[in-house]
Amino acid sequence: MNGRIRTLIAVAAMMLLTVPALAKDIRFTFKNAPAVVFSHDIHLAQNRDCKTCHSRIFDISKRQTFTMAEMEHGKSCGACHNGRKAFSVATDKDCLRCHGAVPSATVFRVKVGNATFSHDSHVNGKGIGCKSCHNAGPQRSGVTMAQMEKGKSCGACHNGKRAFTVAANCGSCHRGLATKTLKYTAKPVNDAVFSHDFHTQVYKCNDCHTKKFDYRQGSRKATMAEMEKGKSCGVCHNGKTAFAASGDCNKCHVGFKPANLTFKDSHGTVVGYFNHDFHTAAFQCKDCHTKLFPYATNKKMNMAEMAQGKYCGACHDGKTAFSTKGDCVRCHKK
Repeated sequence: MNGRIRTLIAVAAMMLLTVPALAKDIRFTFKNAPAVVFSHDIHLAQNRDCKTCHSRIFDISKRQTFTMAEMEHGKSCGACHNGRKAFSVATDKDCLRCHGAVPSATVFRVKVGNATFSHDSHVNGKGIGCKSCHNAGPQRSGVTMAQMEKGKSCGACHNGKRAFTVAANCGSCHRGLATKTLKYTAKPVNDAVFSHDFHTQVYKCNDCHTKKFDYRQGSRKATMAEMEKGKSCGVCHNGKTAFAASGDCNKCHVGFKPANLTFKDSHGTVVGYFNHDFHTAAFQCKDCHTKLFPYATNKKMNMAEMAQGKYCGACHDGKTAFSTKGDCVRCHKK
């Protein structure tokens, strides 16, 4: 073998040792965004040393994932893509250089009707960049409508100034919005029924939500006594805007029939009876509830207080009805 051939073989061997073998492209997939393809060819053309990234930035022995927020703080691709060594991962105009297209629509699954967020309609021609929503901070998940109304999440823009408010335009996001009739258990009386269909003929969603009610059924408990003071349903059902919560029980508690009551002492001995059937033939519910009695029947009473006009004694005073000071067996009967 002559010297010329030996020289060519040596040069070829040196090239094999110094030029890294071309690695394959790596594809990173995302649920709601176009895939990002990392080209080893392009990067090796700029820097032929694998050790620039491996394992100083990427440990090939571990499966690692990084968020955009971490990249913007110098992790992963952000170690070089910082606006100095290479284009920055933190600028709006460069997002599409890796993410080759606008992300697809994101669907938030909600019982009343899914809310669909269109990246395309918010970004294209709207002057809104990715960083308008996706900042370096942690992305918030599980945001309630009440929080949006206070400026969180979508409510940062959908505040009635920059864009339609989240507080009144439910159907704009929740396409096919279907409200339902609600039932509230109220033992021992019948369930209270609330019809959205009936109320939305007169009122808008934001008349009640979220000033009076959260969007989750049962998130706020209210007693009838509180309603009579203007809480919950009592804001409107005050006898002026709508029938009062303190009367017409049957309008909400459909088929309402209060139970007859038996009172026992601390030893379990029966000491008295109260017949709702007899009393509701002459009086309305509001005559007693909740001025004299709360709807819960565990209120402790004694005869001395009744003689002073409290509880049953408010009517059983010898004028409106027989006196609690006599005819004991009329209530305390076997």
